[in-house]
Amino acid sequence: MTRDSHRPEESASPAETAPPDPVRTAFDRGVVACGRLAAWLVFVAMAISVYEVIMRYAFASPTSWVHETVVMLVAVSFAFGGPAAMASNRHIRVKVLYDSVGPVARLWLDRFNDLVAFLFCAGMTYAAYTMFWDASHNPLGEWQLERSGTSWNPPFPAFVKGVILLALAIMCVQSLLHLIQSLRGKPAPKVDDTEGTA
Repeated sequence: MTRDSHRPEESASPAETAPPDPVRTAFDRGVVACGRLAAWLVFVAMAISVYEVIMRYAFASPTSWVHETVVMLVAVSFAFGGPAAMASNRHIRVKVLYDSVGPVARLWLDRFNDLVAFLFCAGMTYAAYTMFWDASHNPLGEWQLERSGTSWNPPFPAFVKGVILLALAIMCVQSLLHLIQSLRGKPAPKVDDTEGTA
């Protein structure tokens, strides 16, 4: 191989080789940034799990708070994974029909998909609201957070249900903005499904 055969690859800038930005709105960009922060909760959960193991087996002094805290942190991280996946257009979808039609039909499929996503997220947000209301109020309607019922008894159940409500409300806003975009004729960005594979 001659030296000239490598020049196109060597001269390509990172901007030219980078995949297209799958983020559809500025709101989505903010969600992705928050999702990256929420991902660190898994690291925190791992760190305090290691602390629990050391305290339990090296010092015979197990904690009463690590297990419930780890469950809460992972649940919060998973809850924010939904908006982050929607924001970067990496949610699970079946693309057999979508990839086999032209641009006009794809735009109509985008509109249909965004409408269904919005209606689904709106319904789930309402369901999450009723769930959080029950977890944060007693039968008399007074503010009283649901607790775990353990010896430590933190209000994590109510907190996690509040986070689920927040995540679904974010997805509701995202799907509405996506629907508005598709109704205005702006197609959803294409994402390279092979990115990150060998």
